[in-house]
Order: sequence, then C-alpha cells, then structure tokens
Amino acid sequence: MSIYTPFTRSLRSKLIPRFQIPRQRWIHSDQGQESIYTPTQRTVRSAISKICLDFPDSYWASLDTKNQFPVDFHATLARHGWLGICMPESYGGSELGISEAAVMMQTIAESGGGMSAASAIHMNIFGLEPVVKFGTEEQKERWLRPLINGQERACFAVTEPNTGLDTLRLQSVARRSNDGKGYVLSGQKVWISTAQNAQKVLILVRTTSREEVDKPSKGLSLFYTDLDPQVVQMTEIPKMGRAAVDSNALFFEDWHVPVADRIGEENDGFKLILRGMNAERILIGAEALGLGFAALRRYSASVGRKLDEA
Repeated sequence: MSIYTPFTRSLRSKLIPRFQIPRQRWIHSDQGQESIYTPTQRTVRSAISKICLDFPDSYWASLDTKNQFPVDFHATLARHGWLGICMPESYGGSELGISEAAVMMQTIAESGGGMSAASAIHMNIFGLEPVVKFGTEEQKERWLRPLINGQERACFAVTEPNTGLDTLRLQSVARRSNDGKGYVLSGQKVWISTAQNAQKVLILVRTTSREEVDKPSKGLSLFYTDLDPQVVQMTEIPKMGRAAVDSNALFFEDWHVPVADRIGEENDGFKLILRGMNAERILIGAEALGLGFAALRRYSASVGRKLDEA
C-alpha cells in the first residue's frame, strides 16, 4: 500500500526536484530563479559557484573544527578578482553594483560554506565603501589595491561592550597627539570578526564629546589604519559555530594613528560609515537567503532518501 495520498504525491513531485540537487550541480539548475537575475548576475553566480565547488563540505568542516581561517578560499577569490566586485576599475576592481555583490554572497553561502565562507570576505566587499566615496586619491591608491588583490585583509571595528549597536553612544576616543601629526586612540571594541587574521582595521571613535556637539551623530571620526597586535590587545571570543572566522574583543590605549589614516573630515565619521553599513545589511540578507537555500536542499535530499526507503 502506498504511503502517499494524491495530495502528498503531488507535493513531493514538486518540492523534491526543486531542492534535491547534488552540490556539484546546484548552481547550474537554478530552477525557478532564472528570471530574477540579469545576464551579468547570472555570470557572477556561475563563476562564483565554480570556484566554490573546489571547496567541499569537508574543507569547511575541517577549518571549523580547527578554528582556522579559510586562507585558501580568500586567496582564490582574490586571484580571480572577486574581492573587488564593488570597487572602481581604476584600482583593480570590477565596479559592479550592490546587486551583483549580493548575488555573489548568496552564492557563496548557498554553496555549503555558509557564514564561515561569507564572513571570511564580507568586510572586503562592503567595508571600504567610505574610502571609495570619501577617500583621497592617495588613500584609494594606498588602500584599495592591497585589499582587492588579497595582500591585505581588513576588519570592521564599531560595536562596543557598553553601547552595543547604539553607534552614537560609542565611548572609544581619539585625541590629537601632542605634535599634531596624528591621533591617540583609547577604548575597546567587541565582536570584531577576522581581527586575528587582518592587517587593517576600519574603526569609528569619538573625537569630540557628545556634550560639545549639537547632534549625537557629530563628533565621530573614521579611520582605516594598521592593526598592530603589539598595540591592540585582541582576545578571541569562543562561539558555538562559525569557528573558522574569529570573533574578538579589542582593547587599546595610547594607540597612535596618523592623520593620513583618517577618512574624510574630523567629526564627520558617522555619515561616512553609513555608506558601508547600509550595503552590509543587504549583503547579510543575501547571505541568509543563500544559507536558507542550502538548508532546504540538504533537508529535501534527506527527506527524499527516507521516503524512497519507506
């Protein structure tokens, strides 16, 4: 006797083919998704999927077990030019839009690498948008090329232990150095991803106290500078998952940063950093969507096997 009713047979015939796709072929089927992509986005998705096929589940499981950063994955994307997907062509980027970047990040998460894969390059995709928009030509030349070609990795330091996501209440400060050639930073940041493997940091700190400005959004300044482990104490935070990508608490005092590493004008950092944070929200959504598709594919494959055995 069949275990299926006419309705469940119909449902099974529609759902199982949609998601029961071997990892090696998942990207080439895209059943039901063709119409939502532009030709450029389809090209991005196809190219990224082919790269991801060289990094199977065993690769990500091993790194997660060993708490190791996916250096090979990062280097491969850099070698093929994908770390600069949103960056200007004049500095080695592809100068595509946030939509194409979102397709890329969805595909990476959907490949099976999940948030470990996505988080390994997440900052590279959106983080230096403030530099692209507001940086000087000298800063762009100095910072964008090494990030795009994979020579440097960067982390994003905004969140603090006492203020959480309330960016306007940041307590880390920067004061002008005595010689006027730089700033001296003091404070702490928390939940900073990839700091153990980064050479650079994009950091937002307060340069004028809240009491001295007419709006809370004023008085914050944005810097992109060397992350020196001799000056910045980095403590990794244990997590239940995504162990391949480190999360950290940063503590710093008397950290000297040159004026040349400040992006834009002093006290205008909040409006500058929104340029990157707004893009980040879109990418996180795309990554979550990719992770959902990966979960559905795996679940449907498992259910299909069990039903076939019933």
